[in-house]
Amino acid sequence: MLHGAVLLFGVAGLFAKWIALPALLIVWGRVLFATAALALLLLAQGRPLGVRTRGQRLRLGACGLLLVAHWWAFFHAIQVSTVAVGLLAYATAPVLVVWLEPWWFAERFSRGALAAALASLAGVALMVPRWDWADATARGVAWGVVAGLTFAVLSLLNRELVQSEDGVRLALAQDAVAAALLTPLALALGIVPTLRELALLALLGVVCTALAHSWYIQSMRGLPARVAAIVSNLEPLYGIVLALLLLGEVPQPRVLLGGALILAGAGWVTWRARRAAAPDTPGSSAV
Repeated sequence: MLHGAVLLFGVAGLFAKWIALPALLIVWGRVLFATAALALLLLAQGRPLGVRTRGQRLRLGACGLLLVAHWWAFFHAIQVSTVAVGLLAYATAPVLVVWLEPWWFAERFSRGALAAALASLAGVALMVPRWDWADATARGVAWGVVAGLTFAVLSLLNRELVQSEDGVRLALAQDAVAAALLTPLALALGIVPTLRELALLALLGVVCTALAHSWYIQSMRGLPARVAAIVSNLEPLYGIVLALLLLGEVPQPRVLLGGALILAGAGWVTWRARRAAAPDTPGSSAV
């Protein structure tokens, strides 16, 4: 389930190139369609739309705000640079989670997970030819790091919420909060999407958001946030391959090397998670 969500998240990055709208409007369309799709799914299943955790409304609101910031920075990073740059820069999230999670949950610090995250960070660093704001790659990396930071905090908040709430309802609540926050800003822009853009936004919201987001949140039940975040480093690799095939974006050799380091970190932590789960559930996969 976690890997399927990451694949769909990787596809989502391409919409920043397919849709000729400001990043803010792309995020708005994404959460609107995602909210509608998740609500219809729950209604069809005869399940309540609201979350049970009434005392967590402030935290849900914070998650919705973080979701807006994360996706806005993510799409903007790709728009000012390339799919590869935006996706790989976003992969700094595991580094931030590894540093934040032991303090956040008073857990033991994992040196092995830190090493895997640092390998991912080294892969991102290889992408930047020169650290100059005038350089498109540098700007893309900077915005991608903002996306990574907001995603890291969102992962930590969701780990707490998913222990007492259904992942689909959590996804609905957070997307609905994001839609409510963005609607006044989107309307103020006065830009009307074309039918093609609306169709793409619907695909982005229903498949790459409603489905992927609920899968991702649900997969975090019983998984440390650092495991989910580092496994999510597969997202840049999916996105790079798809950008090559569908957009004609050819990655530079340094990008391929960085992707190899990211894959190494994600593969290592996945193997460790499966090994840790083996004594309790033989033959099962932790991720």
